[in-house]
Amino acid sequence: MTTTDGDITHYTYRVTWSVEDDEYVATCLEFPSLSWLANTQEDALRGLRQLLADVIDDLRSSHEPIPEPLSSRVYSGKFNLRVGEQLHRKLAMEAAAENLSLNQYILRRLSNAS
Repeated sequence: MTTTDGDITHYTYRVTWSVEDDEYVATCLEFPSLSWLANTQEDALRGLRQLLADVIDDLRSSHEPIPEPLSSRVYSGKFNLRVGEQLHRKLAMEAAAENLSLNQYILRRLSNAS
């Protein structure tokens, strides 16, 4: 998928302190191989955003796909998850003990985990 507007402000950024580097490190979820180190959070984010703009320009000029921002993606609300037979049985039994469908039980467990 590609982004049509190329607006780098729509991407998902994180700036954290790196003990190993003794600096702030900025990362972008949609571009996991990119990062930028700086002495301040603001400089780390600014550096990464400039790097990202350059990378998107390069991708665009070479006609390569540009990752779509996570915030722009459409999600169906469904996903398939494979678990082992023993875990499936255990979850089904726990759901039955609470008089819930397996789907309702797992949704409740996932909601409580966050």
